[in-house]
Amino acid sequence: MRLGLYLNLYGTDGERPQLADAVEQARLAEQAGFEWVVLGERHLHRPGYHEILTSLTWLAAHTSRIGIATAGIVAPLYQPVVLAETLAHLDVLSGGRVTAGFVLGYRPEEFALYGVTQRERVARFEECLEIVTRLWTSESVTYEGRFTSLQDAYLSPRPVQSPRPRLWNGGQVSAVLERTARMCDGWTTSFNQPDEVLPDKIAEYRSYPRGAGTLGAEVIFCREGYAAPTSQDARKALEEPLRDLYDAYTGWKRTSADASRYAQGWDDIADRSVIGSSAECVERIAHYEEMGADGIILRIQPPGMSQTDALRAIEAFGELNA
Repeated sequence: MRLGLYLNLYGTDGERPQLADAVEQARLAEQAGFEWVVLGERHLHRPGYHEILTSLTWLAAHTSRIGIATAGIVAPLYQPVVLAETLAHLDVLSGGRVTAGFVLGYRPEEFALYGVTQRERVARFEECLEIVTRLWTSESVTYEGRFTSLQDAYLSPRPVQSPRPRLWNGGQVSAVLERTARMCDGWTTSFNQPDEVLPDKIAEYRSYPRGAGTLGAEVIFCREGYAAPTSQDARKALEEPLRDLYDAYTGWKRTSADASRYAQGWDDIADRSVIGSSAECVERIAHYEEMGADGIILRIQPPGMSQTDALRAIEAFGELNA
């Protein structure tokens, strides 16, 4: 099973966020055989949250093999040409290691920060991905859209990967699944989707027609993860920092339909995660593989977990997935 490591980019109260810990984790994940290091995006987080694209570049510079992925970039917030050029250059600098995962976004304050009207987010998302894809794969692009006009535009250099880097999209509703099949190459689940809904979601996603030029229909599960000698050890290391993170999500997602899932107890969280002893984690990974996962992104370190505990779990996952 291909594993990804979702890196913690949060600062904590009273200190500036540092990328040194993320670099150390990424290097260990590379040594341990992980397929990707994965970053998310957030704005207006008072303790601090590293900007996603510059952080990707820094991680690429400090690793050599591991894939550099996002899950995901809030596409409607970006000028599409700038995003296409930045990601293309990152693919060049990293030697062809970029996977670009996108999301629609849901926080009104983030849209306000960027001067984007939230009700336009779907139209902006689709226009952004169309322009990014065309600039990555075409010698010249002329485009007249609702938000962007291009005349004989091109990128130089274009991405290293041929025909282009892979595109992921995250979300849960039918419209997102259809859009992912039409415009992207893979679907990423949310961390809080219950296991019981995933088979139907996978089947629905794969039932939609693939868009011209798409590169497949892979399914990437995002799950909380922690491997330890015993399930009690895993819970001791993870429960308090994860509970604090979920409490924060309850506030961030106040306008989202799935906000209530972040108020659930430990057993509910563990039932949809890869948490426990090494044997239990192997069993959970096999369960997700049987369900249809092509890869699993593990969020091992919530804000507040020590670096020592995070490194220990990364190493344990590498050993059990060898």
